[in-house]
Amino acid sequence: MVLKGLVVLLLVSASVPGVAAELIGRATVTDGDTLTVAHQRIRLWGIDAPESAQQCTTNNGRAWPCGRRSAAALDGYLLDQTVRCQRKDTDRYGRVVAECFVQGASVNRWMVRAGWAVAYRQYATAFIADEADARQSQRNLWQGPFQMPADFRRSKRDQAARHAPMAAQPAPGGCRIKGNISGQGKKIYHVPGQRDYERTSIDLSRGERMFCSPGDALRAGWQPAKR
Repeated sequence: MVLKGLVVLLLVSASVPGVAAELIGRATVTDGDTLTVAHQRIRLWGIDAPESAQQCTTNNGRAWPCGRRSAAALDGYLLDQTVRCQRKDTDRYGRVVAECFVQGASVNRWMVRAGWAVAYRQYATAFIADEADARQSQRNLWQGPFQMPADFRRSKRDQAARHAPMAAQPAPGGCRIKGNISGQGKKIYHVPGQRDYERTSIDLSRGERMFCSPGDALRAGWQPAKR
């Protein structure tokens, strides 16, 4: 009966002109700023929490898993509570962006004020004062130096880009023969139309290359693929 009532309330709020649809129910926490309510994945509006793998530092220099602790804090705060989320937007990943409430209190604000998330100034200014209060009181994230979550994500993307294989481009003149090096170190070339041609990628950093003709590949020490 309680679940039925929540569904009715959700439908009513969606049907009233000028009122954005609300998502109401128990929450499942993914991380410190992402949860699921009523089968909808929700990104908490105006806040940014540390990533799950992110580490922070205490004032005496000891590392601690602030990303996991932030998620655990949110999970504990929402445990056995009915959560009401007011939709603000939809992000580029298709998630609902919302401010969520428990017993009339903003969950977003609580996360920032408790020091488990920061104000996401790029998208909202509503929680800047709460962040300042948490920082002044050195609560949780603010007990020592830490990297802002957005900067942490950016550094991870940059690191991944630096270590990504360098893809080969077709040589001038449209040379399309792929000179691949197997895991056993064998140099094999693939010509268009062969079974493994399309799924074969070329990594220039490993010494692989493109050829213009089978003869060029043979002269360079590559052998033809059998299939």
